[in-house]
Amino acid sequence: MARIYISIGSNIKRSYHIQAAVSALRQHFGPLTLSSVYESEAVGFAGSAFYNMVVAADTSLSIADCVALFKQIENNYGRDRTAAKFSGRTLDLDLLTFDDVVCQQPVELPRAEITENAFVLWPLAEIAPDVMHPLTGLSYSELWQQYSKQQKLWPVPFNWSK
Repeated sequence: MARIYISIGSNIKRSYHIQAAVSALRQHFGPLTLSSVYESEAVGFAGSAFYNMVVAADTSLSIADCVALFKQIENNYGRDRTAAKFSGRTLDLDLLTFDDVVCQQPVELPRAEITENAFVLWPLAEIAPDVMHPLTGLSYSELWQQYSKQQKLWPVPFNWSK
């Protein structure tokens, strides 16, 4: 079994899509470790604020199968694949890490967003503070402590329904 970390983001019907993503991921992976939900300003475009979080799961799927599953879940919830890269979205699921694998195909692992975006790093440091980033050799907690904190985000109360 591989330990994977998945980022979840939405800025369209945010609560609904965050909840739907967690539910779908639970159906496929079983128990999940959930970060807090964070609200952040849109990065790279003018748009509605996002809700973001990170979840951890264990899987026997391959990297390619995880990525295909995430795309299918995104599609199930109306992800517009024709939209610009930096634009609003119903649901964004990204595989951040797959154990300590470092690769470029079928996706870049670990994802560069881990060290670039507060909305990925803070929730990751929350649920995996002592896990080491496969390239930097620093823990996610250490990376968060060193992060510039220029991107604005904050934890929000989130009402999880069953």
